[in-house]
Amino acid sequence: MLTRPGVGAPPEPQAVSLPEVHRSVAVPPGASQLRRMLAFVGPGYLIAVGYMDPGNWATALAGGSAFGYTLLSVALLSSLMAMLLQALCARIGIATGRDLAQLCRDRFPRPVNLALWFLAEIAICATDLAELIGTAIALELLFGIPLLLGVLLTAADALLVLWLQHKGVRWLEALIAGLILGVFGCFAVQLAMAQPIWSEVLAGYFPSREILTNDAMLYIAIGILGATVMPHNLYLHTAVVQSRAVEPEARQEAIRFASLDSTIALCLALLVNSAILITAAAVFHAGGRTEVAEIQEAYVLLAPMVGSGLAAVLFAVALLLCGLNATVTATLAGQVVMEGFLGIRLPPVLRRLITRGVAIIPAVIVTAMLGESGTARLLILSQVILSLQLPFAVIPLMLFAGDRKRLGSLVAPRWQLVLGWAAAALIVVLNGKLLAGMIGL
Repeated sequence: MLTRPGVGAPPEPQAVSLPEVHRSVAVPPGASQLRRMLAFVGPGYLIAVGYMDPGNWATALAGGSAFGYTLLSVALLSSLMAMLLQALCARIGIATGRDLAQLCRDRFPRPVNLALWFLAEIAICATDLAELIGTAIALELLFGIPLLLGVLLTAADALLVLWLQHKGVRWLEALIAGLILGVFGCFAVQLAMAQPIWSEVLAGYFPSREILTNDAMLYIAIGILGATVMPHNLYLHTAVVQSRAVEPEARQEAIRFASLDSTIALCLALLVNSAILITAAAVFHAGGRTEVAEIQEAYVLLAPMVGSGLAAVLFAVALLLCGLNATVTATLAGQVVMEGFLGIRLPPVLRRLITRGVAIIPAVIVTAMLGESGTARLLILSQVILSLQLPFAVIPLMLFAGDRKRLGSLVAPRWQLVLGWAAAALIVVLNGKLLAGMIGL
């Protein structure tokens, strides 16, 4: 519940999100509508990266190989929810000039803020864990680097993040968008090779009651949900949209353009996630291999089952691109969460090493003890953890999106609020059902 004025910690002097890029991209006021719209293209692709990271691969591979095309409906529903929630993030970031973590710090009591911060950090570490393992697997598949060594080498990507931040947000956005298009191209070729039955693919986008009655299917479905709608992206988007120099009178237009940017980018992410699941269903499920959940196993089986070694190579290249891409947004989200909730500002390299260090510990332990067999389970578990953390980011987002006192005329339309709260309720119900099943109730 929001606190009344004077209750809880008082608001501190306004600080800006991601100060190194804040209002660094000009929006030409006298230019055509097309040129102004293009000025907002970019943040959506930073967000879309989190919707196709290696954690998505594990859940999509497991879901496609075990249940065919059935869970495509979950991928579609999750993506639609993500489009709505990210549009609301863009709205409150532009309307208030504050990110979600800062808004929580302004309005909630300190104990609530600390709890939300802690949960957000857990979500970021779970995200980073998936990216770390996925990148290490790609290095092993492409270059023969041992998995444990690859896990340790991924700590060096802090240098990549620093270099990208130094170049400026536009360079960062362009590189991320290019890598996403590379991933999409890899899977477009793979889909052509897999030759799925498109009528069954289309049927898979319609929900099935079996998803709720089959505990194994529900577990993977919630993993897909957690891998698609990611908590850290909600914090990041409210901050990164403030990289555009928007004048107060142009905020309504800015909200429209920023929402369009994120929606288009997430449509591309949906295509990539669908392609992973469709490939697994068309190749593995149709071929009787219904227990393929490990990325390494999928890589080994793709070439003989598709009949071309190129399919396996493209699979590994796309995985590496996704891992490199996703590592950038996890770092930025960690910066937003720590600065917003706690007011602590760390050098980016230190922040990155802390996040990566926390993620490396379970990855190294599991890799050393279980080897390849444990990585798939750890990847899927990380995505389920993300789903369990999601309500603690979505509910504050919805509270602020409907806060007319703060947003004024820029408050979210009623239909967005109704659908947003319905999405929040669905997430809570599914998580509750999963927890009940896990503890045997």
